[in-house]
Amino acid sequence: MAKPLKLSDYLTKEELQEFSKASDMRALGIVFINWGMIAGAFALAIAWPNPLTILAAILILGGRQLGLGVIQHDCSHHAFFSNQKVNEFVGHWLSGAAINTSVHAYRAYHLKHHKHAGTPEDPDKWMVKDYPITRERLRRKLMRDITGRTGVRDTWRQIKAFKLSKNHPWLIFHILLLGTLTAVGAPWAYLLWWAANLTVYPLIVRIRQIGEHGVAIDRDSLDPRENTGTTLISWWERLLIGPNYVNFHLEHHHFAAVPGYNLPKLHALLKSRGYYDGFDCIATGYLDVLRRASSASAPATPQPQAA
Repeated sequence: MAKPLKLSDYLTKEELQEFSKASDMRALGIVFINWGMIAGAFALAIAWPNPLTILAAILILGGRQLGLGVIQHDCSHHAFFSNQKVNEFVGHWLSGAAINTSVHAYRAYHLKHHKHAGTPEDPDKWMVKDYPITRERLRRKLMRDITGRTGVRDTWRQIKAFKLSKNHPWLIFHILLLGTLTAVGAPWAYLLWWAANLTVYPLIVRIRQIGEHGVAIDRDSLDPRENTGTTLISWWERLLIGPNYVNFHLEHHHFAAVPGYNLPKLHALLKSRGYYDGFDCIATGYLDVLRRASSASAPATPQPQAA
């Protein structure tokens, strides 16, 4: 178990306030980049329809669907735009609508995860409680994702629970998406969104979850350096798997008010001051995450390591 953590050992109050400042220009840029990549993926497949461009479009769309989820996540923390009404609008309509998640419902659920991380009351703990697992079991999970079984299951649950009063933003998004693609003469491209949503999206969501808490040193610790992980990723992993700085999850858990786009600099400063010393909490790429999450013969749960 780690020694009691004092933030003053690593950051001054003034430094934390500076890191917590939101940049409207950076936030707006991230929104434009994500939606621009979505539009670009459709344009690529429509302009040059062939197996390679269609596959590329599906991969990009799956990553940007997660990207929209990350934007909503940051908006739910009021840590994206400086204006909270803008956070609510972007989190609900410009990101949450496409993934069928209300920013208000998400915030109520997600803040419980932050409040109870490291305790049995953590509502997200069930997602990663069994890791590390055997390689064969991990392979089966990933195959269920990429072949669409997980996505079909989750989408069917959403459809069965659909209520117009609650889910109308999702319906409006799909009407607009199909209408736009029909207007440009490519209604068939609408299927690309669903192909990504049913296969690539569940796969990268699982990989992200494993990297955040599945390979943690000790999920029963209250120290973020033990119950959470950060993954340092390459440009292509940021493009396809870990968008919008979602990979800096350890730093986010300890400093939830810091916007995601400020986390890389925060990570670098904390590293220079020894914040991670003695803790095996940093993975290098998502292949490293999967390696840590599996073995030929894995224990049921991770074993705590001394600081």
